[in-house]
Amino acid sequence: MLFNRIRLVAVATVFIGTMLGMPAMADGAAADAAHGGKLAYTCFGCHGIPNYRNSYPAYHVPKIGGQHEAYLASALSEYRAGARPHPTMKTQASSMSEQDAKDIAAYFATSTPVTSAGKSVGTPPAAAATCVACHGPDGVGITGDYPTLAGQHADYIEQALKAYRKGTRQNAIMNGMAAALTDADIHAVAQYFAQQSPSLWVPKAPR
Repeated sequence: MLFNRIRLVAVATVFIGTMLGMPAMADGAAADAAHGGKLAYTCFGCHGIPNYRNSYPAYHVPKIGGQHEAYLASALSEYRAGARPHPTMKTQASSMSEQDAKDIAAYFATSTPVTSAGKSVGTPPAAAATCVACHGPDGVGITGDYPTLAGQHADYIEQALKAYRKGTRQNAIMNGMAAALTDADIHAVAQYFAQQSPSLWVPKAPR
């Protein structure tokens, strides 16, 4: 099992090396965080409520405060394209232009970005051996393309990994990584990253 994970990291590293030069969103104007803040009012209805839960399946709505800008923009693009199956998010993302999505991503990312503390809380479980290569041992993505997982809700991480494993959530790298994980592996990975600090947070709506 460990050999398979190491092999997946090697394959992913080669794949990532060819892909990092490709922008997640189409080229255009630089992101405008101030404009994004004006557009983000609908986001706070779910992401701005502490411990708010998705109805079905039931899991905590992800924390997005301090998340990487490039990753947030890419995630919105994937919701719009249907690579992430969530009706509400697809509707929201489909109502945005690519520039709007970039601006909203910049707003949530730049208020107080999460940066690496340089150390991890606890010991990464064996199942996280491939995860830390991209998400860092303390859960802070090593580049803006990779999501920060530090302090994210554990049940959200679990449902995302299971969706990648099932293929209902589509990403060439993550589908391959998740395919090798058991339910116990996924639970251990989620619990580990959820306890890391500094943490993502639930953003507060501006007054």
